[in-house]
Amino acid sequence: MTLENGKHPLPPGKLAAVVTYLQMHAPPERAPVPAPDGATLTHLPTPDPDWYLDLFREIGTPWLWTSRLRLEREALNAILTDENVLIHAVRQDGQDIGLVELDFRRPEVNEIAFFGLIPSATGQGLGRWMMDQAIRKAFATRNTRLFLHTCTLDSPAALPFYQSCGFTAYKRAVEILDDPRFDETHSISAAPQIPFLQ
Repeated sequence: MTLENGKHPLPPGKLAAVVTYLQMHAPPERAPVPAPDGATLTHLPTPDPDWYLDLFREIGTPWLWTSRLRLEREALNAILTDENVLIHAVRQDGQDIGLVELDFRRPEVNEIAFFGLIPSATGQGLGRWMMDQAIRKAFATRNTRLFLHTCTLDSPAALPFYQSCGFTAYKRAVEILDDPRFDETHSISAAPQIPFLQ
């Protein structure tokens, strides 16, 4: 496939993001990261869809996370109840503050499908512990390649954070998507760092 260099205008209502895919083939050899005070990671075999969507939205609104919000309820339930999709709630002092979703549906690869904290819980050292837990759980389940992806709509800290955890970038893509603020999946005030263009 040949892509022309240069700038390519987007139609109204569209966003473009550069997606970076990262992987690791073995867990880093290091001591476990201790849990911050009061923090736990709880596997939920059959999470309530409304609970899941509320947490997904709270974590993802600043970055315009959209995919799960646009799924039909039946399709979402099929994912949430699949035995090869492991939903984990990050809890601290009785509050759900984070999400770690591991997807083992493909036999040759493990994926960290979603990983994040609510805005008020960032910057407290929770992310390093969460990722350590995710990596250990993934490789304990299947000793195979683990991957994730991030994009330029995510926090600027995401890519260097994943690299510091031992992931190596291996592929890049450009994603064109509908701006979720146009159809009110997110409010117009969401993600002010990404201008809303009418």
